[in-house]
This record gives sequence, C-alpha cells and structure tokens, in this order.
Amino acid sequence: MTTYVISVPGTFTAGIEADTRTRLARALRPADPHGTRMGSAEDLDVLSVNEDNTFTLRLTVEADTGRHAEEEAHRLAGSALQDAGLDERTAPLGPAVITGIDSEVR
Repeated sequence: MTTYVISVPGTFTAGIEADTRTRLARALRPADPHGTRMGSAEDLDVLSVNEDNTFTLRLTVEADTGRHAEEEAHRLAGSALQDAGLDERTAPLGPAVITGIDSEVR
C-alpha cells in the first residue's frame, strides 16, 4: 500500500457559512494530509476556500494504485460534504488529482 495525497477541487455554489466549514473540516479530519511527511513539510490544509467560493480538499488516502487512490478520495470528499449538509448541487466536485506520494519505496 502507498499513501497518496490527493487534491479534489470543487465550488460552493451558494457560499459557505463558518459552521458548515467547521463541520466539513471535522468530517475530513481522518484524511488530513498533515499526517504525511509531504503534508507536514508543505503545511497542506485539508480545506482551502478561495474568495470566489472555489475550494480544494487535500486528502490522504492509502491505496494500491493511483487510480484507486483518486476514486477513494472522491468518495471520501463526497461523504464529508454530505456529512456537512452539502450535496452535489451545492458543492459540485471536480476530478481528483494525485498531488503527492508518501512511500517508503527507495
């Protein structure tokens, strides 16, 4: 298994309130990239929101392949958004992209 850091972009179509942002960050906590060497070194936040209501979720995923990691990250992101009271209409997601690999392979 390899640990991947995956970025999942999206847009809040109606903005996001502070309490919703807190619920979303809490739902994403188990996948926080700070738990990896790369996430700690680059100080990657699990949730970044821009002024235009676009956002990026950065998640840590254990998987056998990059494709599986991207699929799992998208699933985790969708589940966390749902837990925060959002859905595909209020926070559509873009494609997941591998932004880092934290592996013990030398």
